This record gives sequence, C-alpha cells and structure tokens, in this order.
Amino acid sequence: MIDTLFTGLSLGSILLIVALGLAITYGAMGVINMAHGDLVMVGAYTTVMSGIWLHLGFFAAIPVAFVVTAMIGLAIERLIVRHLYGRLLDTLLATWGVAILLQQAVRLEFGASFFGRHIEGLGTGLQKVSVPEWMQGTFTIAGADINIYRTMIIVVALLFTALTWVLMYRTPVGMQLRAIMRNPKMAAACGIDVDRMNALAFAYGSGLAGVAGVLMSGFKTVFPDMGTPLVVDGFLVVVVGGVGSLFGTLAASGLLGQINGVVAAVSNDILARAVIFGVVIAIIVFKPSGLFSYKGR
Repeated sequence: MIDTLFTGLSLGSILLIVALGLAITYGAMGVINMAHGDLVMVGAYTTVMSGIWLHLGFFAAIPVAFVVTAMIGLAIERLIVRHLYGRLLDTLLATWGVAILLQQAVRLEFGASFFGRHIEGLGTGLQKVSVPEWMQGTFTIAGADINIYRTMIIVVALLFTALTWVLMYRTPVGMQLRAIMRNPKMAAACGIDVDRMNALAFAYGSGLAGVAGVLMSGFKTVFPDMGTPLVVDGFLVVVVGGVGSLFGTLAASGLLGQINGVVAAVSNDILARAVIFGVVIAIIVFKPSGLFSYKGR
C-alpha cells in the first residue's frame, strides 16, 4: 500500500508542477494556455537534446529546460497572447494553434526533414532518457519497495513549490502579481506595470512546464504528443484547488494524484480517469470556485 501511495504522490507531483504554471498564468492573466502541455513536451525534448548535443547530465537539464521553455513562453506572450487579453476564446484557439506548431516542429525537425536532414533526438520516433544509476534502484520503508526516482520527483516538486511560494509571498514581484490577480485595473491604477508582470508570469509558468517535462522524461518515453493530455489534467487541478490559490493547487494535485494511483492499482488506468472526472464534477457542482479559492471583495 505504501508503494501505491508513493506512486500517487509522484503522479501528483508532476501534476503539481504543471498546474503551478497554469494557476499563475490563468489566475493573473485569465488566459487558457492550450500550449502549456506542449511546453512540457519541449522540456522533455530539451533533456534528450542536451544529453546528445551538450553531454549534460539529467539534473543539469532541469535549469536548461526551464530557461528554454521560459523563453518560448515569453515569445508566445509577447507575440500572440498580449494582443488577445480579454478575449478568452481567441486566446484558447491561438494557443491551441501554437501547440500544434510546436508538435509539428519537433516531428519535422524544424524543417530539416524537408531537405533530407536528420537532427538526432528529434523526429517522429520515440526517445528515451537515462536517469543516473543511483536513482534506478529502490529502498525499503515498512517492507515496501519505494522507487528512488519517484521519490526524487516528489522532492523536486516540493522545492519548486517552495520557490514559487517565496516568489509569490515574499518578493515585490509576487506582491504585484497577487494584486493583478485580485484586480488588474486597480493594480494598473496604482502604478503596477501589468504588461510586464503578465510577461514575467507567463514566462515563469512556461518554465515550470519545462521542469515537469524533464521529470516526465525519466520514466516515460518522449514523443511529440506526450504533453497533450497534461493540459486537461493541469486545468483539473487548477479548477479543483481554486484559481490563483497556491495551497489549493498543492492540495488538489495531491488529491487527484492519489485517487489516480490508488484506483489504477486496484483496477486500471481507464477507471481511474473516470473516477477522477467524477470527483472533479462533484467538486465543481458543490463548490464552483474550488476548494481554496480567493475570497472576493
């Protein structure tokens, strides 16, 4: 049972990192970023490429993936999203288009395949990432074998959650961002540069998606479509926890991850997904604003 709980915690940790970025961008900007899952995919491919071309280790790929996806997120915000604020459906369709472009860029190796060139690490084939040997084993707790790598995922997720909390609640940038979440017009009237803060929030949230991609690449095959389901899962966590609530995102990711892990261990993954959607629907019906939403004024 303990190993099942750890599996659920590791799944919830991946969801937590993905959802943290969505909670910040959606909470501050009101943008449904459909490309967020594909930024996870970019983070996974960054791990593959950094190992092949830069000979970097697994842990060294984490900051590289963060920077790469943050820069892509910043470009998306500056070039597309910034012109569509207040138009929810338009931002949804635009970022969905960006997601398709990212997937096709990887499949077509950024156009090199048209000229008969192959970029190692890209393309339609499946890619695998090797984690350090010391993370491939297990250790024992109360007679249960616990996977070291899944434990490392939980630790990394908690570290990034703590970093996000510090940024949000102990820095001037976080104070301004929380003001924008509450009332962007009033924040602008008080002298806060809303456009600049939105860009930083979008970049940071995208960077977190890249980190999630690195962690996923250690136990899942890397392929162009791998990030697509994570958009839905991430928004489920945000909706259940409450938009803009850091604690709510943490609690919801743990709850949904445990439900998925326990039900999948007892039955199968399909039933686990059905149970998760049932729980989410029930929470939305009885508490539409989420479990830990901001109080309105």
